[in-house]
Amino acid sequence: MCRTVVPSLLSACALTVVVGGCAGTDEASSASTAGGTTAADASAPESGAGELTARLVDPEGGEVGVATLTEVEGGTQVEVRVTGLSPGFHGFHVHAVGRCEPDSPSPTDPAMTGDFLSAGGHLGAGEADHGEHAGDLPLLFVTEAGTGALTVVTDTLTLDQVTDEDGSAVMVHADRDNYANVPERYAPGGPDQMTRNTGDAGGRIACGPVEG
Repeated sequence: MCRTVVPSLLSACALTVVVGGCAGTDEASSASTAGGTTAADASAPESGAGELTARLVDPEGGEVGVATLTEVEGGTQVEVRVTGLSPGFHGFHVHAVGRCEPDSPSPTDPAMTGDFLSAGGHLGAGEADHGEHAGDLPLLFVTEAGTGALTVVTDTLTLDQVTDEDGSAVMVHADRDNYANVPERYAPGGPDQMTRNTGDAGGRIACGPVEG
């Protein structure tokens, strides 16, 4: 069964459409065609509304997808399409710095290096717990064919936020994001700091600076 994926902690996200691997279901028929109409289209941008683009690349520099951020009536619509990624669910966020450099240092901890660490943490990470960051978005599902698509509208993210002085970047992670939702029966002391910061979404496998 194909299910629309809307993590409970992302209350600000009005709609999520996950495409792929669901042929033959009502959900897929309404969302999988490029020209199809989804509930998100009810908030389609007005003529002349702002739109930004992020071209996603892997650590080797190969382009693997594109994301668009558009002003709509309900907030900001984020739409992404990817190809050539590993199958399964992937953490998907907007990060605080518009730099996507392989094997780069973190802007907050230069001793820590890794692919796309130059993009910093999640947008809004210093203002709320993970799961409620302005840059937190629903999971991106990639099919066995390596393709995936997602459309979501959020009212916690604005185009002004993603175009501040140091910009921002759209990021796909290697693993799924648990949104720091670790039940007490598994961790009586609650999630550790890494889980509270990142949701254990793993390495950064695709990144794209947000551009006009």
